[in-house]
Amino acid sequence: MSTSWRGRSNLQSFLDSTTPSVPPQKLPKSWCRDLSNLWQLDGKDSVEFFNLGDLWEQYYEWSAYGAGVPVSLHSGEMAVQYYVPYLSGVQIYTNRAPAAPSEHKYKKLASSDAASECLEDAWRTRERIGHMYFEFFESSSPYGRIPLLNKVLELAQSYPGLTSFKSTELSPASWMSVAWYPIYHIPTRRSVKDLSVCFLTYHTLSSLFQDETHESLTNDLTSFGAGKNSMKPEEKCDRISLPPFGLATYKLRGSLWTMAGTGDHERITSLLGAAKSWLQQLKVQHHDFTYFTTHFV
Repeated sequence: MSTSWRGRSNLQSFLDSTTPSVPPQKLPKSWCRDLSNLWQLDGKDSVEFFNLGDLWEQYYEWSAYGAGVPVSLHSGEMAVQYYVPYLSGVQIYTNRAPAAPSEHKYKKLASSDAASECLEDAWRTRERIGHMYFEFFESSSPYGRIPLLNKVLELAQSYPGLTSFKSTELSPASWMSVAWYPIYHIPTRRSVKDLSVCFLTYHTLSSLFQDETHESLTNDLTSFGAGKNSMKPEEKCDRISLPPFGLATYKLRGSLWTMAGTGDHERITSLLGAAKSWLQQLKVQHHDFTYFTTHFV
């Protein structure tokens, strides 16, 4: 069983070492006229947000050199395992919904009761999750991928909103997934197979999650305002931390990454379930998630 490092398991060390944090900015309430009606601004003078460009900037060094994760080995020695982040998937939904179809066009499309109900259901779904701006899902081999920041900058050439949007402009259905693959560890150890584990983290991108719950979304995308948010972006040292709401692992075997008494196993199960539920709610076929959850060795 792995020993703790300063009271935390190796799993927690990974999550702490790879969670991005961004500098917060504030938008006056008087400037929020264009925000979706999902926002609850009563009693608030401003809305806190971050720029997507600042978020991607947090992956600059990680994309270039890898993110160092302190790991406590079974021998009691310490090692630092480095992981490179890759953009596994992203969906950007904006709060600005497209204009409703004209009455004449609507009647033309809905020539029957069944067609009318189908069109209304589709429109209600779009109102709930927002307007799709961009989506991307990586399907190539890890060896054929480029690091996250490089990929985002490449995609932003055709979709500039990827680096210019504010989090307040995004619907709560906006999210990204990051695949973390190990590259090397210091000091070098032979036959440490447990260090070959790969991780897949899921993060929301909307500022609405400063007030809303992930659980309410994964249970029903229409419920944006229920419950106390126990998984909201954390504010530490004047920065907004965006911890993963979902997690999948590949080659996670043995006990190196978990520690008794910490609830690590339950946490892994819960985060995996949250990721699965999220993808099901949005009807997403995520290649990396399927691979991670169907290949165990």
